[in-house]
Amino acid sequence: MSFFTRRAAATAPSLSRAFSASARRDISKITIVGNLAATPELRATSTGRELIEYAVASNSGNKDNRQTSWFKVAAFLEEGPRREFLTSLPKGATVYVEGEAIMKPYTDSEGKPRSSLRIYQRTIEVLRRPTTAAE
Repeated sequence: MSFFTRRAAATAPSLSRAFSASARRDISKITIVGNLAATPELRATSTGRELIEYAVASNSGNKDNRQTSWFKVAAFLEEGPRREFLTSLPKGATVYVEGEAIMKPYTDSEGKPRSSLRIYQRTIEVLRRPTTAAE
């Protein structure tokens, strides 16, 4: 075996995750640009932990065939300026949200199995605040 053949064999990537040294993680990332349906609300979970919940409406299609998709978003933020900023955003603010998407199965009131998409916010940016009549 020549020097070049040995070197190529030694440096060839193995088929088992040669691109990462970390363990495999199943994660679904989602990015949404849309308008807040209402002012975000602070709620307590059954374990007593507080979270902020809000909905984002995102439109697609032209004016004649416009469709709106609604996304439920939750954020776990400690008390402080970030939480105050998020809870002070007005309805209609255009936001850019990145988060983790998780499908939650449940049974509806008629006993049918259903599922809902839940987004856990990682980052949020305000792209535009709605103008008020006073401005």
